[in-house]
Amino acid sequence: MVAACLSFASPSAFGAGRVTGTIEGSMDKYTKGAVVYLKGVPGRISPKEAVVEQKNLQFIPHVIAVPVGSTVSFINRDKVNHDIYSADSTKALDINTSKPGIYQKEVFDKPGVVNLLCTIHAEMSGYIVVINSNHYAVTGADGRFSIRNVPPGRYEVVVWSEKLKALEETVVTVKNGQNSRVAITIGK
Repeated sequence: MVAACLSFASPSAFGAGRVTGTIEGSMDKYTKGAVVYLKGVPGRISPKEAVVEQKNLQFIPHVIAVPVGSTVSFINRDKVNHDIYSADSTKALDINTSKPGIYQKEVFDKPGVVNLLCTIHAEMSGYIVVINSNHYAVTGADGRFSIRNVPPGRYEVVVWSEKLKALEETVVTVKNGQNSRVAITIGK
């Protein structure tokens, strides 16, 4: 009976750990919205669906992370016309969303960073960080992050920030059911 009950539990429920930590930097405003992900975790990448809104003349969220193959829906929530443009090699975009309330979907099938711009409103920018990992987080205003359901193992921690770089390579060891903490310093 016990074996039958266990077969219905998620494989990540047993033995998975968590990686938590903080990003600290020479400029605190760039520790918010940093993408932290684990490189080398075994398993197939699972695409997700995400939404980026154009609202109050901003891309919201300003930074998102998605696994390779994910679909991002863009929507204009302002009362003015917008477009979405990117010349990045990861994903070139030229979307004319124009009218408020219009949705547009795009698949991001190549890892890298896509800088989102609105050619109508030069002050607008945002980022989509496309990664080869299911284990990632975007830091909050305090620079903290938490990555859950990580299988036991030793992994490289990769950080992307809009303006700053990680100052040294960070490796974390995840053990069964435990929390592994890391502190990462970023700078120019």
